[in-house]
Amino acid sequence: MTDFAIIAYSGHAYVVLDSLKALGENVLGYFEQTQKELNPYSLVHLGPESTDLIQKYPNTFVCIGDNQQRKKLIEKYNLTCASIIDPSALLSEHFELGKNTFIGRRVTVNSMASVGNGVILNTNSVIEHDCILADYVHIAPGAVLCGNVNVGAGSIIGANSTIIPNISIGTNVVVGAGAVVTKDIPDNHVFIGKTLKERKWKN
Repeated sequence: MTDFAIIAYSGHAYVVLDSLKALGENVLGYFEQTQKELNPYSLVHLGPESTDLIQKYPNTFVCIGDNQQRKKLIEKYNLTCASIIDPSALLSEHFELGKNTFIGRRVTVNSMASVGNGVILNTNSVIEHDCILADYVHIAPGAVLCGNVNVGAGSIIGANSTIIPNISIGTNVVVGAGAVVTKDIPDNHVFIGKTLKERKWKN
């Protein structure tokens, strides 16, 4: 059993906590600026996150869906938490996995895939053979990456979207829900709809 602490306690955190419960892991508490009124998992409020506090909890996991916020906190506190893998996930014995990554319920990761640091593979997503996911990528529920797909750092692949084989997705790209991606996407672009209209990334 591993003792975890979490940063953020709402939304995506509930999904992570369900997986930790299924794994039989122990959650010592949560870091938030203020104590949460809603506390469905009966966790202890550890206070606002700080370097001194987090050093006491080596397995501190950032439970934030937003890629940029997740990256900011992981790098600010130099977190090296073990990745959390839901027991229902179907994983090849032959893939690479970074730290601080969450693999959710019924996710599939096939042979020779590489999943970076601080990644979210959400419910029912599929990462096929030889895919490469850079750091701080978010693969939303039901998304399918066919073989040999590369996804750049900080990109989000929307729910129920499909990326056909041998496609490269740039950094900080947003692929909208339900999209079918049939061509490479350059850095800092947003693609929405099955016809993939593009627009410049807005910071």
